[in-house]
Amino acid sequence: MIAVEHLTKSYGDFIAVNDISFQIDEGHVYGLLGPNGAGKSTIMNIMTGCLSATEGHVRIYGYDIFEEPKEAKKLIGYLPEQPPLYMNDTPLEYLKFVGEAKGLRGAKLKEQVEKVIQQTKIEDVKDRLISSLSKGYKQRVGVAQALLGNPKVIILDEPTVGLDPIQIIEIRDLIKELGKTHTVIFSSHILSEVQAICDRILIISKGKLIAFDEPQNLEKLLLAPNEIIITTDATEKEINEILANINHIVDMSIEEKEREYLVAHIKTDHDNVYEISRSIFYGFAEKGRPLLEMTLKKTNLEDIFVELTESSSRDIEPTEKEETDK
Repeated sequence: MIAVEHLTKSYGDFIAVNDISFQIDEGHVYGLLGPNGAGKSTIMNIMTGCLSATEGHVRIYGYDIFEEPKEAKKLIGYLPEQPPLYMNDTPLEYLKFVGEAKGLRGAKLKEQVEKVIQQTKIEDVKDRLISSLSKGYKQRVGVAQALLGNPKVIILDEPTVGLDPIQIIEIRDLIKELGKTHTVIFSSHILSEVQAICDRILIISKGKLIAFDEPQNLEKLLLAPNEIIITTDATEKEINEILANINHIVDMSIEEKEREYLVAHIKTDHDNVYEISRSIFYGFAEKGRPLLEMTLKKTNLEDIFVELTESSSRDIEPTEKEETDK
C-alpha cells in the first residue's frame, strides 16, 4: 500500500534520513518510534509530499508522491506536529474551508464535515473560536481536517505532544478508533504510547530504520537474555557447579560481596525464564544449598529500545520480518 524505497534526505553534509526502506500494509496502526531528532518528522514530511527527498521513492497505492503528487496526496490525511489551524475561525468554519480546499462541495462537503466532527468528538466546541480551545481540542480539530476527503491513510506527527494526561488518553483512544477504518501512521518518542496503540513499530535512530516488527516480536531482534537474580549462602564455586548442569545459561556474574551472602546475576537465552528459574531452584535444592531470594527480570521493549537507539558501536541486523517488509 505504501512503499518507501531507499529514502535519503541530506542537508549539506548532514544526513537526516539515511537510505530507509519499508512497506506499510493496509488496516494497521503503525508507530514511528525514536528519540527527538531521530528523523521521524523528516520521514513523515517526505511521505506526505511536504518535503523533497535527496534520493529514493515513496509510493502511495502505486502513485509516486513526487511524480504523481495530486493522485498520491488524495489518499493521505496529514496532521503535522504543529496543527495548521486558523485561530480566528470556529472548527466548523475551518473544516468547511479545508473541505473546499480538498475539492468537496455542497451536500458532500456538509456530510463529511459533520462526520469528522462526530468522529473526533468536537460537537460541543464546533462553534467556538479555535483560539479559545484547549490543546486537546485543537489536536482533535487537526485530526478532523486530516480525515476530510476520506483518505485511506492518516499520518499524525507527535499527536500527543504538550497534552495533559487526560488529553493524551483521549487522543490515544481516538487513534485506536481510527485504526478500525483507516491505516494510521503516527510518530512518537514515548515508548509506552506506541506499545499501547500500535500493531507494528518502526524504530528510527540517527536517520536509520533499525527495527520494524510487532511489539511482541521485537525482543527477538537482539535475542536479549532474560536475567535471574539470586541471593544464596553458597560459595561462588558451588554456584558455578550447579549452573554447569543447566542448559541455556549464557552468563553469570557475582556482585561485589558486602555481606555474608552472595548475589548472582544469571542470564539465559531461553524464552521461558520461569522454566530456567525452576531448574536453578531444583539444582540448589539437590546440592542442599538454600536460595534466600530469587528475582526474575524479563527483557522488555523498553530495554530493547534503549539498547537499539543508544548502541552505536555495532551494526544491528534487521529482523526476518523487516527483510520481508522491504
